[in-house]
Amino acid sequence: MNEHTSQRTARRLRMVRYATTATAAAGLALTAMAPTAASAAPRPDVVQQRLDALVQKDGMPAALATVKGRDGRSRTYTAGVGDLATGSRVPVDGQIRAGSNTKTFTAVVVLQLVAEGKVALDASVDTYLPGLVRGDGIDGRHITVRQLLQHTSGLPDYMDAPALSDFTTIQYRYFEPRELLDGALAQKAHFAPGTRWEYSNTNYLVAGLLIQKVTGRPYGEEVTKRVIDRIGLRHTYVPATGETALREPHPHGYLNTGPDAPLIDYTEMDSSMAWSAGAVVSTNTDLNTFYGALLAGRLLPAAQLAQMRTTVPAELLGPGVRYGLGIQSRPLSCGGLVWGHGGTSVSYRTRGGVTEDGRAVDIAVTTIPEAPAAQHMTDAVDAALCR
Repeated sequence: MNEHTSQRTARRLRMVRYATTATAAAGLALTAMAPTAASAAPRPDVVQQRLDALVQKDGMPAALATVKGRDGRSRTYTAGVGDLATGSRVPVDGQIRAGSNTKTFTAVVVLQLVAEGKVALDASVDTYLPGLVRGDGIDGRHITVRQLLQHTSGLPDYMDAPALSDFTTIQYRYFEPRELLDGALAQKAHFAPGTRWEYSNTNYLVAGLLIQKVTGRPYGEEVTKRVIDRIGLRHTYVPATGETALREPHPHGYLNTGPDAPLIDYTEMDSSMAWSAGAVVSTNTDLNTFYGALLAGRLLPAAQLAQMRTTVPAELLGPGVRYGLGIQSRPLSCGGLVWGHGGTSVSYRTRGGVTEDGRAVDIAVTTIPEAPAAQHMTDAVDAALCR
């Protein structure tokens, strides 16, 4: 998300911005757990092998996944330990902080408002939030709603503000959305709107404010009503103000502040720092359900879903990656694309998505992986969908 004082940690936290943006303490012995009896495969399973490798070779405290195959069946997997202090098992399909998968939820709500005629994609931000977005080279009169959702606005990332420079000091600190926005507006615009693509959490912070202004209701209530309840995501929610603990069984998540430093348990946190850009809590299975319902047209009319899937190159996220309106596509080694988003919070990372024919995978780890472990997560998604 943001830079730490050390150069190595700064690199790690920059990855959080890209969401697509820490390794376990040295010498920690972690053993992989087999799938539950109900989901165990009769022969060595490529997904289990990949999760085991993320734990045993890449040092992730835990890894967990849900995979939906061509047959429509879902299987769940776990590896590692759920709590480093106790050595407890990883809960099957446990809750995790979904990070920037939240952006897709936010984009869906905005596009629903577009379908209702309450928002226009090519109208300026100032149309809905007059005078709010102003700064050095920043003018909301020249930034469109589409540019917010597609990360082509040029707005600097509020995660680069000094207030978010050290996660160890703000684990339980509450941030107002306006305070976060002010941290972005204190910086200089990165480029003229519409001239480049660059991932910025500020875009979705502003989108959340737009949702509240247009609907007259809190952001979390709108996401719950329009998305979570609509498709029955029983283990997904937007944390309430002041809520710091996860509600259901979950693996613990960990912040790494350096290669020789002990991991910090960052499971509990005030997620207001992420808000409409990254606060949603979910499970692997619920995320598969969400992206499957989205691509199947259960959340958006055809016209708005087509707009969402109109993409621009986003090579910073990986070779061949393209970004639409709150969703990205990534080529698969076996042909075709996987559609999803992925997310990184302070202490969890998820990768996954769905294919046109309904295959789906979501994989989570419980600390932020550096290279090459980060690439190994992407490779595991590809292996699960192409097996």
